[in-house]
Amino acid sequence: MNSPLLQVEGLWKTFSRDDGPVLQDVHFEVEEGELFGLVGPSGCGKTTALRIIAGFEHPDAGAIALRGNAIAGDRVHMPPEARGIGFVFQDYALFPHLTVLENVMFGLHRQPKSDALPRAEEVLDMVGLGSLHNRLPSQLSGGQQQRVALARSLAPAPRLILLDEPFSNLDAALLLTTRHEVRNLLKQTGTSAVLVTHDQEEAMTMADRIAVMQDGAIEQTGVPEEVYRRPRTPFVAQFLGATNLISAAADGKHAQSLLGRLCLDRKAQGTVLVSLRPEQVALETPTVQEIVGEVLAREFKGHDQTYRVRVGDMELVIQTPPTSPWRVGDQVALRPVEPAVIVATSQGHAPVEASRNGLFSDKQKARN
Repeated sequence: MNSPLLQVEGLWKTFSRDDGPVLQDVHFEVEEGELFGLVGPSGCGKTTALRIIAGFEHPDAGAIALRGNAIAGDRVHMPPEARGIGFVFQDYALFPHLTVLENVMFGLHRQPKSDALPRAEEVLDMVGLGSLHNRLPSQLSGGQQQRVALARSLAPAPRLILLDEPFSNLDAALLLTTRHEVRNLLKQTGTSAVLVTHDQEEAMTMADRIAVMQDGAIEQTGVPEEVYRRPRTPFVAQFLGATNLISAAADGKHAQSLLGRLCLDRKAQGTVLVSLRPEQVALETPTVQEIVGEVLAREFKGHDQTYRVRVGDMELVIQTPPTSPWRVGDQVALRPVEPAVIVATSQGHAPVEASRNGLFSDKQKARN
């Protein structure tokens, strides 16, 4: 079996003793041709991890290997220019006085001009900017500037590209198409990449695997579908989208909760905190025996509807098809359509009071 392209083992980093560690025992691997996403709120340490991989910062502890060769660690610090790693900065870092072609050729300054020129022209054609060689960065759109920065990083054929919030300066009209273009380009060229972003949707749509970070540590790593559907902690459940965190009393594969008897994703005993995504609960006409909720609010979004429903002293967020008939004030029954996912047990650290309100996605975004 081939070893990973990039191996990050036990990274620690502290800038100030008063503030505590920025990175805490960070581990992950990136395979050949893989797009790996580091996602988390501002200040969680993801950009620091990227800068250490690039060689711009030294780790306090831990090691990094690229294709099995140590590039950082105990008594090892390979300089950035020797690592064979490309870096696309958040602000693109283009030289305003150089043309598009000259900016890309700057990444090839170690090569003779007879080799650098055709290579620069080749990668500009690759990113769809072959006709804009002589323009200055100020004459380009945000999406075009982003592609110039990517072309400059791709030109030396690096083993790995690091992308630091590369789409944060794009407006909404360009965002989706540029993400799609960049992902396709990386896949077409077989280039491995580490993407740092605070945007949950961006991480889940672009990356083959993601690592969710909080307070300098990775809480969960996996393919986006698995991390979204089976979060391991309350933070991961909340950060990757709207969820309902509900306290329940578990006995094996079932638990008693304010929604009645729940199926669980795994066996447990005692008090647990479970996650149910809005789309994992159906609204139905109640019968006499069922626990009933009251519809507090309804948002029609065309492709679906989002409801806020009060059950007991909790407000839950439920997502339904656009044809659902319920209106504000209606009494409804809530039926989970998938097993509830345990994110903490009575031995864990989960704050059960955090489940008082299901509108976690909006609150999380507001904090970020």
